[in-house]
Amino acid sequence: MYKPIVSQISSYVKLTVLLAFLSGILVGLGFLIGGVDLAWSFLLVSLVLNFIMYFISDKIVLATTGARLVSEQEAPRLHNIVEKVSSEAGIPKPKVGIISSPVPNAFATGRGPGNATVVATTGLLNMMSDDEIEAVIGHEIGHVVHRDTLIMTIVVAISTAISYIANMVFYSLFFFGYGGGGRDREGSELALFAAAIVAPITATLIQLAISRSREYYADEASALITRKPLSLASALEKIESFVRGGYKMKVPPSTSALFIVNPFKGINVAELFSTHPSTENRIKRLRKLAEELS
Repeated sequence: MYKPIVSQISSYVKLTVLLAFLSGILVGLGFLIGGVDLAWSFLLVSLVLNFIMYFISDKIVLATTGARLVSEQEAPRLHNIVEKVSSEAGIPKPKVGIISSPVPNAFATGRGPGNATVVATTGLLNMMSDDEIEAVIGHEIGHVVHRDTLIMTIVVAISTAISYIANMVFYSLFFFGYGGGGRDREGSELALFAAAIVAPITATLIQLAISRSREYYADEASALITRKPLSLASALEKIESFVRGGYKMKVPPSTSALFIVNPFKGINVAELFSTHPSTENRIKRLRKLAEELS
């Protein structure tokens, strides 16, 4: 049975720290918009949002990505592979979903091993061999075992909320302002304007940093669970080639961190500003791991 690389305690510590940062951004925006009273209101909102997201974030992700849960009769091949990989990982079989898209990709969502969903696109099922699909599902099961699915779905939800609030503040100040009030008011408006720009960027960088680190762990988990690191390397290469060909998925950009390969990645995006490590580096690590396993 596969043993998690990251302990549950470590995962919960990372989750707590991450949520503290993101919640702090929400509270800071509230303080700049309306002072201490609104800051407390935003803190309450962030706590309620975190609590709600813990239970329904997977449903939100499935709805926003257009994923549809499928039965064994509808997708026997995918169900069989998910059952095989989850059994080898020693976790209950997740629910299975499909996105109707020619772009090959996959993601997992849910609170953890007892409440997870693995989703693949029709493009992935049509383009990949069984070994490649198994390796991709192994990557997603790795996320489930490490509880990355819980971390990233909550991060996506809170980051999206921060972006919406910041955008509303930005456009409100840009087009209407607050009008009058002297230098103090002008100074507060400038601070709020700056916060509306900086807050979503900071939230995004936090999301990106945690996302990149978890992708390496999930790649390694796939290799150890399925014993097919070269199949994963091959699948990543195919997905990368398809994405760079300009094909886009009809999903919100805020969900890009959930997928095995960022469906919105550009050609020359610095790794610091990417949801994933470079595919080239991931393939190199997988090939090295294949040598070690053999």
